[in-house]
Amino acid sequence: MKIGTPLSPSATRVMLLGAGELGKEVVIALQRLGVEVIAVDRYANAPGQQVAHRAHVINMADGAALRALIAQERPHFVVPEIEAIATDSLVQIEQEGLANVIPTARAAQLTMNREGIRRLAAETLQIATSPYCFAESLAELQAAIDGGCERVRTEPSGTHRRTPSGWIGYPCIVKPVMSSSGKGQSKVDGPADVKTAWDYAASGGRIDKGKVIVEGFIDFDYEITLLTVRALGVSGQVETQFCEPIGHVQVKGDYVESWQPQAMSTAALAQARDIAKRVTDNLGGRGLFGVELFVKGDQVWFSEVSPRPHDTGMVTMCTQAQNEFELHARAILGLPVDTSLRAPGASAVIYGDVEAEGIAFEGVAAALSVPQSEVRLFGKPVSFERRRMGVALANGKDTEEARSRAKLAASRVKPVKE
Repeated sequence: MKIGTPLSPSATRVMLLGAGELGKEVVIALQRLGVEVIAVDRYANAPGQQVAHRAHVINMADGAALRALIAQERPHFVVPEIEAIATDSLVQIEQEGLANVIPTARAAQLTMNREGIRRLAAETLQIATSPYCFAESLAELQAAIDGGCERVRTEPSGTHRRTPSGWIGYPCIVKPVMSSSGKGQSKVDGPADVKTAWDYAASGGRIDKGKVIVEGFIDFDYEITLLTVRALGVSGQVETQFCEPIGHVQVKGDYVESWQPQAMSTAALAQARDIAKRVTDNLGGRGLFGVELFVKGDQVWFSEVSPRPHDTGMVTMCTQAQNEFELHARAILGLPVDTSLRAPGASAVIYGDVEAEGIAFEGVAAALSVPQSEVRLFGKPVSFERRRMGVALANGKDTEEARSRAKLAASRVKPVKE
């Protein structure tokens, strides 16, 4: 792999579709390797656009606009960083050889829609998941909760058979089929909550607001993100490597803190890696994947996968030899990767707390006085009460000490209106 000089005819050009806080770190990692980066988002001055060589604002769900921009910029690699993208256009672009989509256009298409990836995992790969159904109306949602549904399983022979999805019942989780960062997701404890959950899912969906997934509740011990990297090895072939598991806490589907490593039994870790490899092998391509899994004892269930850096993986900025963004950048470019853990660490989210443009942050010095702590402020131009505006990172002798330090540092950062 040759890497050229940015802003010259020899440049290696990468276009990021989505330039939030995760995209910003990918831009930085790519630029450190001499790559010319074009950052695209739906609004101006997104975090990644502030550090890219060039920036564009378009509706990435508009296939014609997306195709026109790619034709204009002629990137060597197109890297989706969000779900709300016209993936049909990416498939055509990849087929026509206009750009290399990371990890593949098919992976982007399957994972942007919870229905696509859930059916792949449960019905084609026959991996254990929570019971689930899809619903396109409030009545269908209620019926699914009350009586379940059927799904089609693909046998190894290629034949298909219908099987019950399993009992849904209460409590259950309702999510839009297309959303991110927990938007539109809610827990349903009883019949009185069903309509509220349907309405919330409809408002939180990124593109398709007419379909939801309802999942039976799993009584798991903890949930993890297993960062899985498909990168070229010394043989020149794609090899799979794993980071140490990341534990995390979510509130309404949105992560609020994460830590690495998460302690697991040997059997559970082996099963988690097997599931992650089977899913990512099927999706193909090169890059980093965030595989979300539920764990109870030695048993593991697949939840979701993102074919890109994961928000819970921001903890790797203080824990690994190469963080998740550097791993993604290296894998994209066909370079060697190192997934080794450097030290236990944790991250804690800093929320906006206020609704305003151009806010300021007080208490950064106090936050950085916490031992072995760091703060990342994303630079988002508009703040909302529950919008993620930054993250505190911390190391410690173990994850418990790291978690305590990260939460303390985050609590000391105070967003204020200017």
